[in-house]
Amino acid sequence: MAKPKLALIPATQGSKLYSVLPADGVGDFTFSRGSAATRINKDGLIETVAVGKSRLNYPLIDGKVVGCPSHLLEPERTNLVTYSEDFSNSSWNKLPYVAITPNTTISPIGFLDADTCTFTTFGTNTQLYKVISTSGSTQTISIFIKYLSGSGTNVRLSISSSSTKGVDLTFSNNGETLSAVKGASVNDFSIEKHKNNWFRVSISVAQSASSTEFNLFKTNGSETDSYAIWGAQLESNQSYQTSYIPTTTSAVTRVAETANGAGDASTFNSSEGVLMAEISALADDGTNRVITLNDGSTSNRVQVYFNTSNQINVGVSPSGSGQPDISYTVDIKSFLKVAFKYKTNDFALWVNGIKVGENLTGIVPTGLNALNFDNTGGTLPFYGNVKQIQYFDSALNDSDLEKITSWTSFTDLANGQLYSIK
Repeated sequence: MAKPKLALIPATQGSKLYSVLPADGVGDFTFSRGSAATRINKDGLIETVAVGKSRLNYPLIDGKVVGCPSHLLEPERTNLVTYSEDFSNSSWNKLPYVAITPNTTISPIGFLDADTCTFTTFGTNTQLYKVISTSGSTQTISIFIKYLSGSGTNVRLSISSSSTKGVDLTFSNNGETLSAVKGASVNDFSIEKHKNNWFRVSISVAQSASSTEFNLFKTNGSETDSYAIWGAQLESNQSYQTSYIPTTTSAVTRVAETANGAGDASTFNSSEGVLMAEISALADDGTNRVITLNDGSTSNRVQVYFNTSNQINVGVSPSGSGQPDISYTVDIKSFLKVAFKYKTNDFALWVNGIKVGENLTGIVPTGLNALNFDNTGGTLPFYGNVKQIQYFDSALNDSDLEKITSWTSFTDLANGQLYSIK
């Protein structure tokens, strides 16, 4: 099989996304992020990465790191919750049957800085909450929570005390398992298990008012319940959660990330080639997120991108005119091994070892000289997780395309798709 002309395999954090091929550094992506950001490190802990440094984010399955990291690229987001780790602060309202004891539990960053929240009964007087000015039509809130003692049943995360605008949480197996019942007004929710039986719970709710209530509320159970809590976040006018943004006295913004400009004219073959990517989306949010081979403009492009409605799309735009894309419907939040072969009258899309579409008519672009995580010029940036990029300067045969988009074993497949093997 032919050797890739350019290969990005996430291995090093730094001011670039470093490609292992070509060896002279021409294949490195110029990276930018004008703020600090957090990631999950190889020990399964949340860690802050400095301004301008890329992030290697490790996958968690059942709270344990399994498999290789991916580059994490995210849009700009702001955490509007002040004192996101200090629930004893007076800005957090505690109704009579709620008590906060600070710094009692090892938090998801590995320090003794998580607080204990104790509910001594249930009902309207058992709320820990904060009212925050917001805008837009959808609000997304999240928090890290860990069961400590009690019944572990029916603690609600919501944007009010209403059962329709939150999720009711139930811990079982001594805090090792967390299940949830979604309220009718919740658009989406997620539960991520982290190290040491911490769970990050997130909900997205239609809420267009000028303020939003971040609320943790005990709804049922007669005995005293205690939970460790840490890392509250509210992302206003957003439909999904992103990586944790710590705050103290004021809201904090994580700036959007860019990664562009890998390769040059000698790297890419405009006549034929294969662009392969192992990627996943942050959400199925109805936006286009594009990876392109391009000529520095939008006139000539080879593109692989996430479209709306859980679709992966590929196509070419020669001399400023688009040709019909090839698309395939799949869960874009799962890792996909995607390869797009382009050659005059010979275009094909492969996903996870299967040819899922082809187009046997069309011409190719000219003058390709860069690989970008956008549509060129900063438009339609790719936000998601990137485990690898490979570029081949020839149109591979079907056997080779199957090989580069497949896994070597069932275990590799399960780990790659973040499935738990029972």
